Amino acid sequence: MTEFYTQISPIVAGFTWHPTRSHPILRRVESYGTLPDGREAGLFTLANSHGLRATVTDFGATLVSVETPDREGNIAPVTLGFDTLDGWVKDDCYLGATVGRFGNRIRDGRFTLEGKEYTLATNNTPGDIPCHLHGGNVGFNKRLWDARPSADGRSVTFTYHSPDGEEGYPGNLTARVTYSLTEDNELVWEAEATSDAPTPLNMVHHTYWNLGGDLSAPITNHLLALNANTYLPTDSGLIPTGEKAPVDGTPMDFKTPHRIGERIGADFEPLHFAGGYDHCWVVDGEPGTLRPAARLSHSGTGRVMEVLTDQPGIQFYAGNFLPNYRTGLCLETQNFPDAPNQPAFPNSILHPGETYRHVMVHRFGVE
Repeated sequence: MTEFYTQISPIVAGFTWHPTRSHPILRRVESYGTLPDGREAGLFTLANSHGLRATVTDFGATLVSVETPDREGNIAPVTLGFDTLDGWVKDDCYLGATVGRFGNRIRDGRFTLEGKEYTLATNNTPGDIPCHLHGGNVGFNKRLWDARPSADGRSVTFTYHSPDGEEGYPGNLTARVTYSLTEDNELVWEAEATSDAPTPLNMVHHTYWNLGGDLSAPITNHLLALNANTYLPTDSGLIPTGEKAPVDGTPMDFKTPHRIGERIGADFEPLHFAGGYDHCWVVDGEPGTLRPAARLSHSGTGRVMEVLTDQPGIQFYAGNFLPNYRTGLCLETQNFPDAPNQPAFPNSILHPGETYRHVMVHRFGVE
């Protein structure tokens, strides 16, 4: 497997940055490489005048790299990634990916919609219990999307047309993902989609973060706060039971900042099931409104990242199954796992005439 904690120097070498400009700029590197089927992938880099840089590719609508300054102004990568396109093609950890149609897990790879049962790939087996994960064998993260940079150079939009029956899902779906970078040091990921038939949908952004700048170092010394009073307990297959449990008095309480490694090995059943943190927290506030979900910080570098979302939940995954154990963590805003099978959970079915929307903001700073 290609090592994924390098600085991705070929990207930096092809990058043009003009710090005197008053807004982010975009440059397209004509080719990021060739896929096994002969199609060419492109690379796009956004930058602002404060030293924040984000690079994305149309393969998987993937966030390839984010580089940010620390409190001393030293710029370093803060996301796990690969040196070449081949790394992303072979990746099975969803690094930086846009995942779908349904991000997270679906029990038994099955759901019933309008009286018809649908069968999906069971491509994940936590606790030796098969389930459907992140869209199946060839999800959105393994598709080549169409790319369109904005006229002002502030963003790039990727579009993918998912045909009826792809990975077992019903309906012809058109999905769009836009990455934008602002002068307020916000990297914005926005997803929207329409379908000509009812279909489950839960598009999720899946970047692994390490604010320390040394991407081979563990993330257990990061401080994390989650704007959540409850979380979703799971069974041993990591499928939610349907309960919303209070975090009070448990290792799941991140209402105030805690070091990630402080309680990750606690004698607590949910942590045993997942080998650490890999759970969905219920974000406080009203779904559909943009609100704070998480705050991550690294005391050594002073880097801070806040996450805002309009979704009902946020999955915190501590990288328990990464080849390089716990060197990155995910903060995935989303609908609840297994929502198509749990009527009490927020609606996850997109109907014709509706537009699915999901906004996720990463706000960077130092302290």
